Amino acid sequence: MAQQITAKKLAKNMIVSVAAQAVTLLVSFILYLVVPRYVSEYTYSYWQMYMLYIAYVGVLHFGLLDGLVLRYGAYDYNELDRSRIRSQLMMLLFVLSCFAVLIGITSLFVFEGERRFVFLLVAVGIVTKNLATYNSYIFQITNRIERYAAVTIVQRGFFGFISVALLLGKVDYFVWYCVADIAGDLLGFALGVLFNRAQVYFGRGIPRREFMEETKANLSAGILLMLANWSSVLLIGSARMITEWQWGELVFGKVSFAFSLTNVFLTFVTAVSVVLFPSLKRLDREKLPEMYGNIRKAISLFMCFALVMFFPGSYIVEKWIPAYAVSLQYLAILVPIVVFSSKVNLLTNNYLKVYRKEKSMLLVNLVSVALGAGLFFASAYLFEDLNILLYSVVVAIVFNSVLSEIVVMKLIGKRFYFSIFLEVAMAAGFIAIAVLLPLWWGMLAYFLLFLVYCALHYKTIAALFRKFRARRAA
Repeated sequence: MAQQITAKKLAKNMIVSVAAQAVTLLVSFILYLVVPRYVSEYTYSYWQMYMLYIAYVGVLHFGLLDGLVLRYGAYDYNELDRSRIRSQLMMLLFVLSCFAVLIGITSLFVFEGERRFVFLLVAVGIVTKNLATYNSYIFQITNRIERYAAVTIVQRGFFGFISVALLLGKVDYFVWYCVADIAGDLLGFALGVLFNRAQVYFGRGIPRREFMEETKANLSAGILLMLANWSSVLLIGSARMITEWQWGELVFGKVSFAFSLTNVFLTFVTAVSVVLFPSLKRLDREKLPEMYGNIRKAISLFMCFALVMFFPGSYIVEKWIPAYAVSLQYLAILVPIVVFSSKVNLLTNNYLKVYRKEKSMLLVNLVSVALGAGLFFASAYLFEDLNILLYSVVVAIVFNSVLSEIVVMKLIGKRFYFSIFLEVAMAAGFIAIAVLLPLWWGMLAYFLLFLVYCALHYKTIAALFRKFRARRAA
């Protein structure tokens, strides 16, 4: 089995991964802050509709790829049984192609106008997005973060380059931006084939009996994790869908713009999470509780401070894209989900996967989705109030974060209830300040609130700085 990852190697992996995500962040900046300035609101709305539905095509591998991650996450690349991995890819490609054809044909008869094009592109994305996921998982589970970073840079960089070219050409049609996204995935997949010398992509598979056993093992291991992951995505996605159904494409576009800005903040969280899981997987079990506490302290402090950036950021965005000024009102409500989503994506989900508690993870997410769906439908169809729906999103995300952390606390034997209470209080305080006060007075008020938070965590902050100085001295 693979060797444990040293602290130095972990730090290097994080730096490389963050560098790759810096490119993703730049592309996100182009997509979320430049594209909406230069395309029509309808073009942006339909493009966001494509982005919403393409996010769910990963469910069609039925947990096969998640099973590979869980079963082979502690292996180095040279330890993988390539013929077994190849056989899974061949089967996956066949199943995905069938779904793509089915959805493509259905789209021709069910939808009209621009929606037809949206779902035809989603049908193509069923294959390309899942191939891109397979690519990234192979690099992540074998801890080849440098190669993963290179593929990410090429994939997202190409998408960003084509998007800029389309803007310079004054292309105001969403289809071409979607095609650029698909082309970036294909280019990234091709680079993955090159890096792996086609060893886990093409070649002979395994005998039929072994293939069936391997497929069953991967599906059994991964189906719960897949459902847990995608039910979590559905938590926010369902709110966006209901917005589009109830208030139409234009309002959906404005709300999606606000959600997109929160995604920019989560980009670096994704970068660290990619590195953290294989590292935790290889860590001695007795060290996991202490590691959880250390990472949790750093995340909470950093994310609560990052909320300050909402105020200058809102000023810049309002001047840059005045047509989406109303989106900033929605963003004021939604920004705190960054704090709680970061904890879930970076910490609790990774720990539940390491402890193989996929059932608990799924149960937490299903309960959260059920709560969220009830709140969202009541907000949209009973109260008919968009702001109430957005507040409901925050409630559902906070509930999901707190519940999942309670499960993890039982596993590691530690308690963080006071810290959780303070984080919820900070989120509520931020929303009240951002909604009720003028921008710059709000920034001052929240900064003072953050200083109070720091004072309550004085010992924790001092300990973090001592560890940082000791690490640098070493």
